[in-house]
Amino acid sequence: MSTVLFAVSTLPMLIKAARTKELNSYSRGNLVLANVGNAVHSIYIFQLPFGPIWALHSFYIVASGLMLFWHLRYAKRRPRRWHATPRQQLSPAVEAPAPGLTLAA
Repeated sequence: MSTVLFAVSTLPMLIKAARTKELNSYSRGNLVLANVGNAVHSIYIFQLPFGPIWALHSFYIVASGLMLFWHLRYAKRRPRRWHATPRQQLSPAVEAPAPGLTLAA
């Protein structure tokens, strides 16, 4: 029963990704690590006797693989941005109020 619940809980994500092709909100690094983790975990899982864990893990392998494939295919590449240093982020205009003005508490 729990195997079915875990698998069903992933279906809305897969259906939405397949339908909309909007995968920019997913982290490519996370998807890659999930697939690597599934591959490593497979060494242990597939040594166990056949059972529900095989079905659940196989489903996770397919789901993670699909999400990575779709991300590579449909996600838009964003150009790298250089981050400003904390000193560059400070704005002199907001450091102190103008003379004669007081800040309300």
